Amino acid sequence: MKDQSVAQSSQTFADTIFALSSGAGTAGVAVVRLSGPHAFAALEALSGKPVPEARYAALRLLTNEDGARLDQALVIAFKGSASFTGEDVVELHLHGGRAVVAGVLEALDRIDGLRPAEPGEFSRRAFDNQKLDLTEAEGLNDLIHAQTAAQREQALRQMDGALRDLYEDWRGRLVAHLAHLEADIDFPDEDLPEGVAGAVRPNILSLKFEITQHLVDGRRGEALREGFRIVIMGEPNAGKSTLLNALAKSDVAIVSDEEGTTRDVIEIQLDLGGYPVRLIDTAGVRESQGAIEQEGIRRALARAEEADLRLVLIRADDWPVIPKSMERWLDEKAMLVITQTDRTDMFHVKHDKLPGMPDVKVADVAYVSAKTDVGLSDLFSHLEEHVREAMAPREVPSLTRVRHRRALEEAVDHLDRFDQNAGLDAVLAAEDVRMAARSLGKITGRVGVEDILDVIFSDFCIGK
Repeated sequence: MKDQSVAQSSQTFADTIFALSSGAGTAGVAVVRLSGPHAFAALEALSGKPVPEARYAALRLLTNEDGARLDQALVIAFKGSASFTGEDVVELHLHGGRAVVAGVLEALDRIDGLRPAEPGEFSRRAFDNQKLDLTEAEGLNDLIHAQTAAQREQALRQMDGALRDLYEDWRGRLVAHLAHLEADIDFPDEDLPEGVAGAVRPNILSLKFEITQHLVDGRRGEALREGFRIVIMGEPNAGKSTLLNALAKSDVAIVSDEEGTTRDVIEIQLDLGGYPVRLIDTAGVRESQGAIEQEGIRRALARAEEADLRLVLIRADDWPVIPKSMERWLDEKAMLVITQTDRTDMFHVKHDKLPGMPDVKVADVAYVSAKTDVGLSDLFSHLEEHVREAMAPREVPSLTRVRHRRALEEAVDHLDRFDQNAGLDAVLAAEDVRMAARSLGKITGRVGVEDILDVIFSDFCIGK
């Protein structure tokens, strides 16, 4: 029986959309893209000449409906199934002056059957015409917004179908098992005490284990998309803002001897060894009666809970005493940073030989003086090592979105119920596997995703 969850066949849209697909502003070249049934006719209207051979660039003088010259442009036509969207597509490679682009867009807007594109509408049409699945479309959006080399590589890998292949493999295996389960309902095998459900149970549970292992990845792919979160925390005047400025190499935070100077969360973006990092400075943690400072402390603790790595700062002249407010934050996700080491001569030896080193389990220990730059390069190296270890690519692609994670968790829940029903109720067991396959299909867009498509594609820029 044909799989009912397969996406609909290619769609035909009555209107033709257009948009500036290159960046806004003055540039050497600007690209305007058209897609839809009237794309070729629009090109003929602008140029007064036949559409050139598909996929070959041709020089054309473009004019508006009044005959006013707009630009000498290179034009390229792409036919239907050979285009990005699966429709007839035209690209106008214009000179990038504002007046040129504005004139061409205005001329297109006057042509019947054409309208400006909405954000992500070109990619949405590519998805609807089965040129992209949802994971590839999301990878394309990530590539457009990539700011580091690692983000670029992950996006390219996802665009190439790495996640699609993984999830569709799991889904295909479930569908194959489901076919046997459904056959068993109509034609039970009396030689199998538990029926087919009992026979395929080990294979399905093995697949569930693969999905579970994929979920236990420490947010690797999501952190790479959104940035590895490093939270700087400590008591007032521990040197948090000074350290932030030193790591950012810029005065992004106010530094003062007055306690409670930082009242809110300050966040900056860093490229650390090719990986995106969100470095977050927080309010000093202490008992406070002030409502504003209390709110700042609440936000600081909330960020500490979400952090991928915490830099817990202790002043050198307080060493080896660790404030009680910091004790709970010293764990495997924390780096103990002893600050203001220029105030004492105790830190000329390595940290593992420091007198009074407390018995705490932390990811690392560093000691610095932002005032004299001592230890900063070592701290950078330590941070880069932690970030690389946390986000370095693995052989199996990492899931990159909360949407994927939730769908995979749903699939695991359904397979847990299958495990309970296998051998007891063949109908329920088959339904559990069907729902698990459906959850996997939601990720790639193979089944019922209409309610989330607008959300996904609205995040794209106009022209893509």
